[in-house]
Amino acid sequence: MIRTLFRHLDRFRRDHGGAALVEMTLITPLMLILSAGVFEFGNLIHDKLLMEAGLSDGARYAARCNSQMYTDYADAGFTAINCADVATNIAVFGNADGTPPSRVAGWQKSNVTVTSGSCHDAVEAGVTKYRSTTAQVCVVRAAGTFAYTGVGMLSFINVSPITLSGFHEERLIRF
Repeated sequence: MIRTLFRHLDRFRRDHGGAALVEMTLITPLMLILSAGVFEFGNLIHDKLLMEAGLSDGARYAARCNSQMYTDYADAGFTAINCADVATNIAVFGNADGTPPSRVAGWQKSNVTVTSGSCHDAVEAGVTKYRSTTAQVCVVRAAGTFAYTGVGMLSFINVSPITLSGFHEERLIRF
């Protein structure tokens, strides 16, 4: 009886048929979870880069826009524009009119602020912060946030939306 048991155990130990199936069954769930995580992370980084590109474009436009000049033109019959509003449209939608779709699905104008005219010392405590011929340098700052909800992997592991945030500053150019 014991000899038969040992014979069966020894034959089972030497038999490698079906080992690949067992290994694949053990590895497949882990590989699927890792692949989905890589896809989710790539999507998150893509949305963050689109958001930062929009903030950069909006700040660059606002730095070169001169509301006073356009207001003076309005007195001559031209349409006056709000530089911060147009810069926000450019940041979110990629166009001055603010026509959808947005750069990042679900990103709203209310998530972006464009502030103009904060001035900083060009040289502070002997350290040159800005190369300038003037003592002060004024900058435009475009800042934004976006609640990234993901493509499903985050909710699967019960993670609440991740808030992406970013900003871009450009030197203000006065006309």
